[in-house]
Amino acid sequence: MTRPFRFGVNLMSLAPADEWRAKCRRAEELGYDVILAPDHLGMPAPFPALVAAAEATERPRLGTFVLNAGFWNPALLAREVATTDGLTGGRLELGLGTGYVQAEHETAGLPWGSPGERVDHLRRTVAELERLLDSDGHQPQPVQKRVPLLIGGNGDRMLRLTAEHADIAAFTAARTRDGGALEPISAEELDERVALYRKLAAGRAEPAELNLLVQIVIVTDDPGAAIQPWLSHIPHLTEQQVLELPIVLVGPLDDIVERVRAQRDRFGFSYLTVLEPNMEAFAPVIARLRET
Repeated sequence: MTRPFRFGVNLMSLAPADEWRAKCRRAEELGYDVILAPDHLGMPAPFPALVAAAEATERPRLGTFVLNAGFWNPALLAREVATTDGLTGGRLELGLGTGYVQAEHETAGLPWGSPGERVDHLRRTVAELERLLDSDGHQPQPVQKRVPLLIGGNGDRMLRLTAEHADIAAFTAARTRDGGALEPISAEELDERVALYRKLAAGRAEPAELNLLVQIVIVTDDPGAAIQPWLSHIPHLTEQQVLELPIVLVGPLDDIVERVRAQRDRFGFSYLTVLEPNMEAFAPVIARLRET
């Protein structure tokens, strides 16, 4: 069965209270189903930002996209999750990842660790959160019986963890290079990642929702010209290869709409997240997909 589309926007820029609320209301007006907050130093603290978003809106869900597990003690995180779920009226969706920016850990005075150690920490965090939040004795109690869990990643161990625990499997469609730089992967590589996830998740009672983080959205009749400023950031790819990346939606509106549908058919991505700079640009795509 094909899942209906959901759309999220990751709000990354700090703003005074009135501007923040106006931005959240605008996201709701544009049809976004989820208002999200990241977890990076220099950006808004996610949980208070989501509580403020809930006060300004009525319909959207509120989510972290994604929390850096290395920043959080599981017991303290469980308190934040339960409190935020209560203050948002049960609208919270919890997104977790390992973190990928070493400099942020160093600034915070927190251990960085190897990739394996960071995955181990995330696994322990997920297990402890489930234990605490499922306990009748935990205070405060979340409003939802289960706060939906999103896990974002790309590697084999992350996909196994996602298959075992996540209600939403978030694909970055990128690999992390030294220093925290993200390198996009091709559609063919993403096919392999999704196929591995599906193999690992074959025994699930309920299938997870599949999410893709889209990095670039430009509605234009001249995609070649529009993509030029991005080519220097991905010098090993040609213009055409960049335009064919799953995380790039550049072209005429009708073409983008059809591409989103095609990627749902090919990969199963029914939940798409865009970054704040693309919030307005992606809105016509949402409107067109809502028509059918």
